[in-house]
Amino acid sequence: MSRAVVFAYHNVGYRCLSTLLAHGVDVALVVTHQDNPNETIWFESVADLAALHGIPVITPDDPNTPEVVAQIQALQPDFFFSFYYRLMLKPVLLAIPKKGAFNMHGSLLPKYRGRVPVNWAIIRGESETGATLHYMTAKPDNGDIVAQQAVPILPNDTAHEVFQKVTVAAEIALNNCLPDLLAGKAQAVKQDLSKGAYFGGRKAEDGIIDWSQSAKQIHNLVRAVAPPYPGATTMLMGKPMRILQTLVSKCIVVGKEAPAFYVKQGKAYAICGSGVLRVVRFELNGVEMSAAEFATNYGAEKF
Repeated sequence: MSRAVVFAYHNVGYRCLSTLLAHGVDVALVVTHQDNPNETIWFESVADLAALHGIPVITPDDPNTPEVVAQIQALQPDFFFSFYYRLMLKPVLLAIPKKGAFNMHGSLLPKYRGRVPVNWAIIRGESETGATLHYMTAKPDNGDIVAQQAVPILPNDTAHEVFQKVTVAAEIALNNCLPDLLAGKAQAVKQDLSKGAYFGGRKAEDGIIDWSQSAKQIHNLVRAVAPPYPGATTMLMGKPMRILQTLVSKCIVVGKEAPAFYVKQGKAYAICGSGVLRVVRFELNGVEMSAAEFATNYGAEKF
């Protein structure tokens, strides 16, 4: 039986740990994170799953400390698996497993290496993404690829919806390659790093809407940061506004109209740098309201 130490968090961590257990892997230790009280926790708990199966769990602030390295080294694992674990494993750790260290990344590598790949793929208008299992190296997301599974991104999919697909893609990719991986027969393919790039993390303020952009660009931002993420934001009448859901409208703007928010026939719209968005759901000053309620309270058109 192969022994593994698993570094995992989030839904991908939960489902991939489940997959290892289903294949009879001896998971000797799970390294995960303590939930951040300032973060919306909408995903499954890896720690709870480990507890259910009697697997020891640790939540170090840094897994690379000598104490943690010694604890893991004593387990003599064959494999490391990292499934949406948020901290980098340094070379001294990566040298421990006898048969290799593997990471599951939420994109079709080499595209969208780095942070929050699902959100970036939507912002940049991609029509597909997926999950990739690859060898871990000192540099993130650049090791040889063992397995990949693609999923579509539909034009109105939110990041939450795409992340659910990517979670399934990760489970499929791992499930399909695991027998060969455990048997030492998995084939790996070198990444062509020139075909992708690194992307950094995103902050709530990165969701501020630039109304000079096209309707499609703004729509992509809205769905990429829709709840449970912080949302796309703007100001209207001096009040903070959060745009929660949009559709690219077939309305045609005649001439060069300035960006505006208006209600017509019970539906809300926003004129963008080019094109028009239908604003399906929105909050004004922290309160979600309908287009009709907005028109009643504030009038049919505001800039």
